[in-house]
Amino acid sequence: QVQLVESGGGLVQPGGSLRLSCAASGSIFSINTMAWYRQPPGKERELVATITRTGNTDYADSVKGRFTISRDNAKNTVLLQMNSLKPEDTAVYYCNANILTKSSYFMNSWGKGTLVTVSS
Repeated sequence: QVQLVESGGGLVQPGGSLRLSCAASGSIFSINTMAWYRQPPGKERELVATITRTGNTDYADSVKGRFTISRDNAKNTVLLQMNSLKPEDTAVYYCNANILTKSSYFMNSWGKGTLVTVSS
């Protein structure tokens, strides 16, 4: 099986920074697009940023210029550097990945999420 585990969430003051990390493990042959989503309190889950295997990135308008997504294909990890954080960035952040397993199955996998709280 495949597992995604996020880390790096926590409490930060407005204007501060956090870096989220997500590590994929298990029966992985390769990982295609990886992404970060978030779900603010009382709201639906939304896409934050994506990155292809070759490093092409895309961002939600609300985070452009403040967040940076990156990945390490050798380590099956994806990072989200979050700068200039705002209270409206408060959410549970989820890692997502499109994975080709060693058994030649394609899977879309989710982590369990990590909470980011931006508050003074």
